[in-house]
This record gives sequence, C-alpha cells and structure tokens, in this order.
Amino acid sequence: MVDIKLGKLPDRTPVKLTIHLRPDLEALLKDYAAAYEAAYGSRESVADLIPFMLASFLEADRGFHRTRPK
Repeated sequence: MVDIKLGKLPDRTPVKLTIHLRPDLEALLKDYAAAYEAAYGSRESVADLIPFMLASFLEADRGFHRTRPK
C-alpha cells in the first residue's frame, strides 16, 4: 500500500432528517436566509443553510467538546 499524506475520506453519504419547527423558529430561519443573501449577494434556501448553521453551532460549543470521548 502506498503511504500518502491524505487519509481515507470519511463517509459522505447524505442523511435525510425530517424535523418539525415552531412557526416562530421558521420565521427566524427565513429572516436569517434573507440576512445571508444581503451579506453575500447569494440566495440560499433555509434547508441548504441549516446543515452549515448546525455545524457552526456544534464546532463553537466548547462544553460539548469537553464531554465527547477522545
């Protein structure tokens, strides 16, 4: 086997998750999508933004990272 710097890529199979939101949260997400468009000049759907929003939230949660197994 050849020894290369890049390790094997992780599983990237998309997973579909269905959730139910309160109407006020849906409105906030739509407002966020509008703010995103104003900031970057690119319209993105709420569904496309949510995975990145969740990833950003989880990456920034230091308490969560302390509880995860090493």
